[in-house]
Amino acid sequence: MRAFGIVLLSVLVGVAGVLVPTMWFNLRELREADAAGSAAMAAARRAAPELLSYDYRTIERDLARAGALTTGELTRHYRELTTSLVTRAKAEKVVQTASVAGAAVERARPDRVEILLFVNTGTVREIPGRSGPQQQVAQSRARLVMVRQGDRWLAADLSTLLGAA
Repeated sequence: MRAFGIVLLSVLVGVAGVLVPTMWFNLRELREADAAGSAAMAAARRAAPELLSYDYRTIERDLARAGALTTGELTRHYRELTTSLVTRAKAEKVVQTASVAGAAVERARPDRVEILLFVNTGTVREIPGRSGPQQQVAQSRARLVMVRQGDRWLAADLSTLLGAA
């Protein structure tokens, strides 16, 4: 009976020796992901209006400023926008403003966080041949993928989410 107790105690100590470090590592990773989620969400709330707003009078600067908040494929996308959007925005005298109405973390890892954004946009344009400016207000959802580069969080992907409002 005493030998059984020693064997059982040895097994329990061995299991604890494996589980405790594993649980400690998982807890540390969860805390890092939680901290990353908070930091990335704050960065996404600041970046989203810059990424989605522009004024035809300053559009080149607006897109350059937005592009500085991006990385990877999204940076290339903003460079392409400079060639396609600028002409149309100037011709129609478009001013688009965006504000974040709400945000939530969908997935978080210490170096990559996906943020769901609820965005209000206002657009004013003067289309040639029409009388007066055309105004539009919209609410939409978007997903912004933020990645850590050094001590900054940059937008790596921006996609709109379609669906019922």
